[in-house]
Amino acid sequence: MIKLRKSQERGHAHHGWLDSYHTFSFAHYHDPRYMGYSVLRVINEDVIAPGRGFGMHPHNDMEIITYMLDGELRHEDSLGNGSVIRRGDVQRMTAGSGIVHSEYNASDSHSAHLLQIWILPERINIHPGYEDKHFEDARKQGRWCLIASHDGRDGSLNIHQDIALYAALLQQGQSLPYEALAGRALFLQVARGSVRLGGTTQGEEVLEAGDAAMVEMEALIRVEAVQDAEVLIFDLPQGNTASAAGNTH
Repeated sequence: MIKLRKSQERGHAHHGWLDSYHTFSFAHYHDPRYMGYSVLRVINEDVIAPGRGFGMHPHNDMEIITYMLDGELRHEDSLGNGSVIRRGDVQRMTAGSGIVHSEYNASDSHSAHLLQIWILPERINIHPGYEDKHFEDARKQGRWCLIASHDGRDGSLNIHQDIALYAALLQQGQSLPYEALAGRALFLQVARGSVRLGGTTQGEEVLEAGDAAMVEMEALIRVEAVQDAEVLIFDLPQGNTASAAGNTH
């Protein structure tokens, strides 16, 4: 079964300095049909104006991943971490028992474009933590590159939840299969370009930038680039365990 979540159907908030699209219910956008998927709670596509951002604010009991698409984002937190992340960088923040952080566009002239992803942790009150890593385009070109996992294998970020997150860059006409193990669900997010998605029991669908697909009971899917594309796949425990828990910006 493949269920599409089209870009234009997402929640949308425009605050002047922040243009944000919400795949799942977030802040003032609420849709009981889209409270999350498996342990995925939030996927926000944010464009932040030059020199603007979020001041210091708290989070707890959430794994927060920032996937940079363009521009620069400056991070500071109550653990003493400070960094600037750019395209190709992926950041993981474990809010756990409590963390305070800020996020600002580090450029005075260019927008910052990113995906912010929230994942419910495997348990509450985990010790807060932070890490970021750079993943070269060559590692993602025409292949699934593991960027976050439960055990931090293959140089990926370490997430406190039973997930695996992969990214791929596909040139027009390139295709990649992905095999789903029993008891697992998949969530595919198109970050750029467009792709054709097909499964073993369902016909092909075309997804554009911003579109997503929830996949269950498909032993194998295939992703083919209609145009040059950047795609994320979340390999998740099956079952809708996400909830409205967790604080928001």
